[in-house]
Amino acid sequence: MKIRNFLLLFLSITALLNAQEFKKTATAGFVFLQMPVTARGAALGESSVALADMGVSAIFSNPAGMGFNESQHSFTASYSPWIADIKHYAAGYSYKSDFGTFAFGAVAVDYGSMPKTKKVSGQKVYEVLGDFGANAVAVGASYSRALTDKFSFGVTVKYVREGIDQYSASNVLFDGGILYYTGLKSLRLGASIQNFGVEAKYINDPFKMPSVLKLGLAGEIYGDFNTEFRVTGIVEALHPNDGDERVNAGLEVGWKNMIMLRGGYKFFYDEETWSFGLGLNPTKQIPVGIDFSFADYGRLGNILRFTLNLNY
Repeated sequence: MKIRNFLLLFLSITALLNAQEFKKTATAGFVFLQMPVTARGAALGESSVALADMGVSAIFSNPAGMGFNESQHSFTASYSPWIADIKHYAAGYSYKSDFGTFAFGAVAVDYGSMPKTKKVSGQKVYEVLGDFGANAVAVGASYSRALTDKFSFGVTVKYVREGIDQYSASNVLFDGGILYYTGLKSLRLGASIQNFGVEAKYINDPFKMPSVLKLGLAGEIYGDFNTEFRVTGIVEALHPNDGDERVNAGLEVGWKNMIMLRGGYKFFYDEETWSFGLGLNPTKQIPVGIDFSFADYGRLGNILRFTLNLNY
């Protein structure tokens, strides 16, 4: 009964999201929320909504994934030198209790500094007045719980703010997701809605949030988490409110759950295509893991990402 109620609630929110008449391409603000956060997710072509072993990193893709986390404490920190000298940071911590898993996460973007100019008369086109900066931040709290050994849900509430010079805009947004083991071998179904909220206003101009609906499948093609080798396949469909539908796919090959090779591809994107990565997963003796990813963004260049994981 509880599972059915959660599914009905999730589908109702999804219908509300799709019922809104949006003008599509590039009409949403706070687009930094659409950037990939973890190196593992980026290496898999950002197809991670149906993964059940993400730990606290699940708060950035599908908070329901934390419900199956076996570690009492989980911490992650990521860094990426983004396009045009932009710096992207993220961190999260979760605690598993008898009442469910609680987590806190933060994402920050530093756009750097730029010269501040003023138009003047005469031979000069402009006069340099100094420098100004731009930045963005999102801070959230999450809760997840596995209602059975096959179904979990998760929710996140987060405060987002973006500013340039003395101007800024802020809002409160919500994420929600479910993760379900279908019973067909290891096949998992994941769904999430991210960045759901009302419009915000920048100076006098209102803009909508970058809401996105994600539906994904994941399962072991060969072996499982208890075998020496395993191969996990992931596919994910996205329905953003400011662009066309897209599909992400990824493949993860693991040896003893310690050394991971990952690859991914994005379909129906303008520039983003393939990605790959390497991961060293934590063990009980050494609970520290490192992930690395490399993603091709076409004419925009290549993006590197690093993630540190601790689980104990």
